[in-house]
Amino acid sequence: MDALTLIRLFTPADMLALGYSLAGAALLQHAIESPRFPRPSVSQIMAHYRRDWMREMVTRQPRIFDATILDGLRQGITFYASSCLIGLGGGLALLADTSPLQGLAISFQLHSDPALLIKAKILFVLAFVVNAFLKFVWSHRLFGYCSVLMASVPNDVQDPRAFDRAARTAEVNVTAARNYNRGLRSVYYALGALGWLLGPWGLLATMTVTFGTLIRREFASQSRAAVMARLDENQPPA
Repeated sequence: MDALTLIRLFTPADMLALGYSLAGAALLQHAIESPRFPRPSVSQIMAHYRRDWMREMVTRQPRIFDATILDGLRQGITFYASSCLIGLGGGLALLADTSPLQGLAISFQLHSDPALLIKAKILFVLAFVVNAFLKFVWSHRLFGYCSVLMASVPNDVQDPRAFDRAARTAEVNVTAARNYNRGLRSVYYALGALGWLLGPWGLLATMTVTFGTLIRREFASQSRAAVMARLDENQPPA
């Protein structure tokens, strides 16, 4: 079957759910990462703390504490990247034999989609998993760059290179965290995309729950209120 045949298998409801999922993910990423958004997200607020962290590092002796934090961040990224590989392997196994999913759907009287359509739905989930894996790998690499840059920051506060290099290190740190957060959101979206196996309305429901969860955690959570209150004591977010 060619691509045109596959597209014909999609109902209007499938296309609606697919477009809603992709558009929602793109809009949410823009809202979370845009510094001009009226209500800053937790990710934007934490970027300020990361810059403060690098400035404080210049005067901190010794810097074992900073190295420990960075090592912990890299270990967390490694865990998520490994989990993505496990999920990718399971998804590829399902692509080879979709009969268990078809049998389960028929037994619960959900739908009787052909094997090709089920494979397309699995690939949609795996696309988010692969994207998450790539973001985690790049984030891990960037935190590695950050560790090297941290080591290059002079110990002497009077050195004119000290705060300049600390600022450069902070920007690499912020970029690494941005990719880490994108990877985490892709994991959320992959879980939400599993709803498509229940049908287009299942995808609409699960992605709506996913978007709602992310919006609450980025813009209306207790943790955001805590970090925002402390930030207001020092400087407003840009």
